[in-house]
Amino acid sequence: MQRIDSNDWHLSVAPMMDWTDRHCRYFHRLLSPHARLYTEMVTSAALVRGKQLRLLEHSQQEHPVALQLGGSDPAELAEAARHGAVAGYDEINLNVGCPSDRVQSGRFGACLMREPALVGDCVKAMRDAVAVPVTVKCRIGVDDQDDYADLQHFTETMLEAGVEVLVVHARKAWLQGLSPKENREIPPLDYRRVYRLKREFPQLVVVINGGITTVEAVREHLQHVDGVMLGRAAYHDPYVLARIEHALYDVPLPSRESVLQHMRPYVEAELARGTALKHICRHLLGLYQGEPGARGFRRILSEGAHLEGAGWSLIERAVAPMAAAA
Repeated sequence: MQRIDSNDWHLSVAPMMDWTDRHCRYFHRLLSPHARLYTEMVTSAALVRGKQLRLLEHSQQEHPVALQLGGSDPAELAEAARHGAVAGYDEINLNVGCPSDRVQSGRFGACLMREPALVGDCVKAMRDAVAVPVTVKCRIGVDDQDDYADLQHFTETMLEAGVEVLVVHARKAWLQGLSPKENREIPPLDYRRVYRLKREFPQLVVVINGGITTVEAVREHLQHVDGVMLGRAAYHDPYVLARIEHALYDVPLPSRESVLQHMRPYVEAELARGTALKHICRHLLGLYQGEPGARGFRRILSEGAHLEGAGWSLIERAVAPMAAAA
């Protein structure tokens, strides 16, 4: 088992279904050389029973990158974790935080917070199967779990199972009555509960997630926990990753145009292998968020990327007015 260095989890981008695919991760890596990146959740059943190993595809430039798995069968998760480790992922993360109906019906995601012993068994099986770190991403509670003691017990069980890194979305999940989208917005954030967890379990690497959107917020959280994970902010305003990278690691702040130029070889290689431009461009739409002309940039990409034969010239056309105004 690899030795854990808390600095490796200082900054990360959350696993987000339908968003953090390999194209998105490559783009995010250009913006933030240090951030730890996560795949979309992949179910253990898809890898083991469905044999969909194509879901593990990623580029070497993405590292450090973690595979997030969903499931609740220890043996199946162990085999899925082995596939992930063989594919070269730097970490295997177990999803104990997703509140969607589809996830609940499969008995994984946030509903597993009610079954910490089972989660512990899953973690043990995965840790026995791979040498890379096995981590857990959870919520501060689900439904009627209003007491800090529930999170405390869950955490103690994770520690007993060998977990060294816990990523905590600082909201409860309401499994009945709220949609997945509402679960990302309506339950109130409780950062202090996560801070308390770090104080009481100092040996645990604690990463906080939920509602974090600015450099200032990142700096504040890092006064209390080991790491910060950005979710929707990193997707809708991806340049925030470059700003945070600049603030935390004192690296030069790249221009948005230079980031796109570094994206060009990847885009052209993907087009050559048959990837449609629309699958890549959708992740670029927020690059100029808040900048004059951002709407025009998004419009050109949105209207043109799905057309047959769309290529790099479309991105050049979209960015030309932005570069001229800079």
